[in-house]
Amino acid sequence: LFLLPKRAVTNSCRKRAVAERAAMSIEDEITFLERLPMLRPLGSGALRSLAIAAETYSMQPGEVLFTAGEDADGAYILQQGSVTLKPLQGPEAVAGPGTLLGESALLAETKRSATVTAREASMLMRVSRATFLKILDSYPDAAQRLRDHLALRANQWARDMENVRAVLSRGKRPE
Repeated sequence: LFLLPKRAVTNSCRKRAVAERAAMSIEDEITFLERLPMLRPLGSGALRSLAIAAETYSMQPGEVLFTAGEDADGAYILQQGSVTLKPLQGPEAVAGPGTLLGESALLAETKRSATVTAREASMLMRVSRATFLKILDSYPDAAQRLRDHLALRANQWARDMENVRAVLSRGKRPE
């Protein structure tokens, strides 16, 4: 049974919200969400709220989830199937189950950096920014753990970029 979502997810494709979730129980969804590095720090309480609040979408091969350059108001978590990511610049990539698409849109206004198209029948969870921020407000300890996790990632990225800069300044190609 498929229903139209409350509002269109994208201008490029008609998404169908799944009225009844696939065979996954809430406990299965929490376990699934715990495997995602960005969401793992939230803990089971916040992840339970997230699993309950998330919308589930199905896509058929060739359907476009969103287009590069569009405003992003949330993220998608690929549960089943695979999608192609085509950025404005650079090579295409393929993503499979457990991929978080548009994670920065959970925290800030941003644009989509790639066009995402289903390669096969796929199931995704959609989490809006408003929902995600409400969950963080409701679970301040989870919000602090997420902040710490993101700070560690940012520090690691900065160290990696410094290593690249050092290699390039010596005239060597990075390995």
